[in-house]
Amino acid sequence: MTSARRRSYGVKGAPYAHPSPTTTLKRARSAPYFFLLPATVLFALFFALPIGYAVWLSLHKVQVNGLGLGSGARREVWAGFENYADALTDSELLDGALRVLGYGAIVVPVMLGLALVFALMLDSDKVKLAPFTRLAIFLPYAIPGVVAALLWGFLYLPDVSPFYFVLEKLGLPQPDLLDGGGLYAALSNIAVWGGTGFNMIVIYTSLQAIPTEVYEAAKLDGATPLQIALRIKIPMVAPSLVLTFFFSIIATLQVFSEPTTLKPLTNSVSTTWSPLMKVYRDAFGEGDIYSAAAGAVIIAVATLVLSFGFLRAANSRNKRDDSQGAVR
Repeated sequence: MTSARRRSYGVKGAPYAHPSPTTTLKRARSAPYFFLLPATVLFALFFALPIGYAVWLSLHKVQVNGLGLGSGARREVWAGFENYADALTDSELLDGALRVLGYGAIVVPVMLGLALVFALMLDSDKVKLAPFTRLAIFLPYAIPGVVAALLWGFLYLPDVSPFYFVLEKLGLPQPDLLDGGGLYAALSNIAVWGGTGFNMIVIYTSLQAIPTEVYEAAKLDGATPLQIALRIKIPMVAPSLVLTFFFSIIATLQVFSEPTTLKPLTNSVSTTWSPLMKVYRDAFGEGDIYSAAAGAVIIAVATLVLSFGFLRAANSRNKRDDSQGAVR
């Protein structure tokens, strides 16, 4: 006989009643959206909304009536693609883009080449003090870009640099690294010094993921350490090289802090040395946020096109290599 105090789990209001299958299914389907909600809100507020506002500003301009005095003398009007046309035909923006391309032609290959060499050296069995060496190479990346630019900027100044003092005592020529072609070397040195460590860690992590059996098989076949590095290690870390190259392209196209920090130390760095510096000058120096927004959108689109174009080319090459390997 069933006790009167026992309640069925299906009775409404029972303390231990199980939810219906329909309710459980709805909760299971809605749970991922609750987890995504905080990230979605942050993305909308701090990424999508500013981008949308920048695009909206780039399509408008200020129209001045008369002398621009009094209420209603200045009003915001629709400009269409006028700001984009002006930006694309602006010689200062185009000259800045050419300077950045020259700067990137030095920074990217040198930085990735050094990162690859350091990663291969640290992955060797014969290296000593590997943890200390790895930390020493990575440490410059932890220094803020402005601080690094100030540090190297004073080292470039002949009056305060110990390097120029030593060169003078030795009777050697003292190049001016803050003028002419030496400026590219000075700026590139700052970027390479600060970014090599990060790229080295990415490549070194990929090397550590390669099974040791691969190296042992190569050694049994008589492969030398140089042959192992060239024919096994580098091809197997190719995805990491693509990733670091992708990040390096984005950082190069958005160079700003290094030339801006060195600008007070030399007259060779103008306010429009890089495209982002021109955008900054237009927005905060001349107060033309509409032209600055158009320039910023153009830089963003150019960065996306170059980055994803490179990724697509790399992926198509990998697929072609995989298909050729399958045929063999």
